[in-house]
Amino acid sequence: MPVQYEKREHVGIVTLSRPEARNAWGADLTEGIERSFDAMEDDDDIRCAVLTGDEQGGAFSAGANLKDPDTHSLSSMADFIKGIPKYKRMPFDVLSNFPKPLVGAVNGYAIGMGCIITFCCDLIVASEQAEWRLPQVALGILPAYGGSVRLARWVGKGMAMRLAMGFPLSGEEAYRIGLAQWLSPHDELMNKTMEVANHLAALPPLAARMTKESLVKGLDIPNLSDASRVDLYRFMALELTEDKAEGHHAWRERRPAVFKGR
Repeated sequence: MPVQYEKREHVGIVTLSRPEARNAWGADLTEGIERSFDAMEDDDDIRCAVLTGDEQGGAFSAGANLKDPDTHSLSSMADFIKGIPKYKRMPFDVLSNFPKPLVGAVNGYAIGMGCIITFCCDLIVASEQAEWRLPQVALGILPAYGGSVRLARWVGKGMAMRLAMGFPLSGEEAYRIGLAQWLSPHDELMNKTMEVANHLAALPPLAARMTKESLVKGLDIPNLSDASRVDLYRFMALELTEDKAEGHHAWRERRPAVFKGR
């Protein structure tokens, strides 16, 4: 299967798997991501997701399959316009709209589409062997699906422009500029990723979801006053949850909290 799914307690792990082609993209990966993340969204037992690449492929994802002559080809503008509705379920939107915390474990080359998709994660753990590349301009196209804009939200215009114009970004640089929040020795990448994911999965799931929503949606609100006002409603909604009461009781009683997502 080009997309593998594994469940470890409260963490769902999705692996891009086309090892013979460095986990290169295809319609089957798009379908597999949609299927896996829809299932995790509906599964209340899953509180955090991880996205990574098959280690046997030696990459996170090499992006589009350029050996296929149909890649980046268009038969007609009419066909493109009629196909626009399909883009509503592109993996970039599926991942960006996933309501639970999503951790990217970048274990090697992240190129083109494989690069842009990492910008849809909430947190990134990078291997020391990770490398981000956007080669689209050199191919006469551009990083589509808001690729450069998504990156600019992480690291600012200058670094986004640098990567968009074809300059590579190493794992160490990604960590230094804030694209990756953790940098790990390659052999320890998944251990570190699971440490991060298990921390997120141990949080009250409703509070984690609302905090993600507050940050992601707040970036689209043009002023801080309005963003703050919207957060009041999220805060009051969480005030009425069982997990809020449990968290406060556990703190006062000096005991581990048991959260149920209620």
